[in-house]
Order: sequence, then structure tokens, then C-alpha cells
Amino acid sequence: MQHLSQSPTEPAFVQNPYAFYARARAAGDLVWWDDYDLPCATSARAVNAFLRDRRFGREAPPDHAPEIAPHTAAFYAIEAHSMLELEPPRHTKLRGAVLRAFTSRRIARLTDGIEALTHECLTRAIDTGGPFDLIEALAKPLPVITIARLLGVPESMAEQLLAWSNAMVGMYQARRTGAMEEAANTAAAEFAAFIRDYTAQRRRAPADDLISELLTPGPEALSEDELISTCILLLNAGHEATVHTLGNGVKALLEHRTSTLALSPDRVGATVEEILRYDPPLHFFARWAYEDVEAFGHRFAPGDRVACLLASANRDPALWPDPDRFDPDRGVKANASFGVGIHFCVGAPLARLELRSALPILFARLPELRITEPPVYANLYHFHGLERLMVQG
Repeated sequence: MQHLSQSPTEPAFVQNPYAFYARARAAGDLVWWDDYDLPCATSARAVNAFLRDRRFGREAPPDHAPEIAPHTAAFYAIEAHSMLELEPPRHTKLRGAVLRAFTSRRIARLTDGIEALTHECLTRAIDTGGPFDLIEALAKPLPVITIARLLGVPESMAEQLLAWSNAMVGMYQARRTGAMEEAANTAAAEFAAFIRDYTAQRRRAPADDLISELLTPGPEALSEDELISTCILLLNAGHEATVHTLGNGVKALLEHRTSTLALSPDRVGATVEEILRYDPPLHFFARWAYEDVEAFGHRFAPGDRVACLLASANRDPALWPDPDRFDPDRGVKANASFGVGIHFCVGAPLARLELRSALPILFARLPELRITEPPVYANLYHFHGLERLMVQG
């Protein structure tokens, strides 16, 4: 296995990680990323194999569980019951509860609200009369208000939910510092207290929302800790990916002078899939080995870890010819942006609906939309999204 060095916080990498991914794929299905001291799956076939292989998972083996520092205890108390960090049978219970509530019918009912909210956000931005930041004007408020509506959380909490979420996801970033850990811990404690109080209100007065559905009693009912963690995960993950994908997608459409025909009703679905493939919101997803495994020429022992480079898999020329070209007309194939296997993102249908709804409205309202200053990606790795996207129509 070849060793490669690349700081994930180096400015050039932050702005364009794809050159490193190409170098990594050329070195093999698995490479050793020295900066993480981990083997990393680089190709589509390797990433897909590791994500589907039940001999690997997200939950740390008991004898390899990281020691939790006191100043991160509240954050990891949430993680301890998060289905993203668990494996069966606990994962099965939590995911099943969410899927029973997160139905396709419930998601489809959000369409009119998403379209109306897109118009509201754009009207406010257009009324400023000058260039505006698409991230702040549309990419952030649209998904966080939508997920708040779905769960039944007051829309007035949107800014606070964003603040808590942004602090918590700092724990997954390569630039993580002690100060970021303390901020994440404080956010987790405050977020948990809010959800605990709010779910108590919903127990007394159920409504037609996801939280009320998750409170349904029965043999598979969630404990209070499971309920709090699940609600926080849905609120955080329910907007984080869409914020980045919407910004990255508009950037790609404008930089490549994509025809608005690509957003017509019969083509917008394929365009959204190309946006997800070309510049996805999550790039790095690690898993633990649970037994001795021989894979892609490397022997894994229990407690070893492997990282799946999702964005590298999405640029694999073995699956997509000329993969560095943004082409909404290429045939749709499954990409790795939402994962595969039992941890496939439960919010993927909602994210796709938001993108399919918002993008045609944006370009219909602003057919002359253009970028007014060079876009800059934020230093967020393992995520990948823009600090801002200044545009004018």
C-alpha cells in the first residue's frame, strides 16, 4: 500500500481536494493517508465494498472506544445514542423508528412549502438591489426551516438550530481545536435540553409532525436519550448536506454555463444527481473493523479503521468517463454522496426534493444569475462547502 501525505487543512486542498484524490486513486484502491494514519478507500469499487461489508461498522469495538474527556462529555452523550454511530441491533431499532415516521408521503407534502419558502428567500435577496450571498440568502434558511417544519420545531428557532449544529459539526472537522470541542459540548448540552423540554410538550399535546410520530408508544418506542439524539441528528443532518450541496451545485451550474434546460421537469433529477456526484457535501467517512478481514491487498485486524473517500469514489474514471467534467447529461448512476448500505442517509429523499424544487425556481427568477466574486470553500473538511457565494441576477 502506498503512503501519501496531504494536510486536510492546507488552503490549496481545501479549495480543490480532487487533485489529491486523483493521485490517491492512481496509487490504488487503498492508500495510507499519513496525516490521518489510516488506510483510505479511493475507488468506487473499494468505497462501495467497505460501506456494504458488515464486518466493518461505525460503532467502536468496546476495547477500542476512545476515552471521553470531561469537556466533551455532553457531546458524546448525544453520540452514544445516535444511529449514525451505532450498528445493529440498536441501529436497526432507531432507523426503523425514523423510517416509520419519515415516510415518502410526509416528505412529498413538503413540496409546496419548499417552493414557497424558496420564493420568499429569493424575494428578500432580490429586494436588496445588489449582489447577495446565496449561502446566507437561500442555502442555509431553506433546509433548516424545512427540517424544523418536518419535525415540528418552531421556525423561530432556525438561527439557534443553525448555531448549535454548526458548533457540533466542528467535532468532525480536520481543523478541530480544544475551543471547538468546548463549543460543541456547550451546544450539545443546550440542544439536548431544548429537545427534552420540547418533546415533553409534544407528549402532552401531539401534533402532525415527526417528533409526535417518534413519541408513539409501543414495544419499539425510543427511550428519552434515544429520542433526543435522534431529533438532534435529524435536525443537524437534515440541513447540513443540503446547505453545501445547494451552494456547490449553483456554483457548478454557473461556472459551467449550464443551460437552464437542465432544470426542466424531465431533466432536473439527473442534474441534481450530477451535482451530488461532482461536488458532494461529505468527503470522508470512517469505519471500524470487527474481525480479521483481507480486503484489497490489506489485512485488517479487529479495531483497525478504514476511511472511505466518498468524493474520490464519485470521480472514479472506471465508473464515470471524464469524471472531472460537470455534465448533467451523463447517464445517472448511483454515487457515494449519501453512502450505501445500512447507513445510507435517511434524509436523502428530502435533500433531493429540496434541490429539485429550489434550483428551477432560482434560475427562473434570476435567468441572468452570475457570480460576482471568486467563490471560496470553507475550511470544513471532512465536509466540503462554500463560505459564501456572491451572485447577482
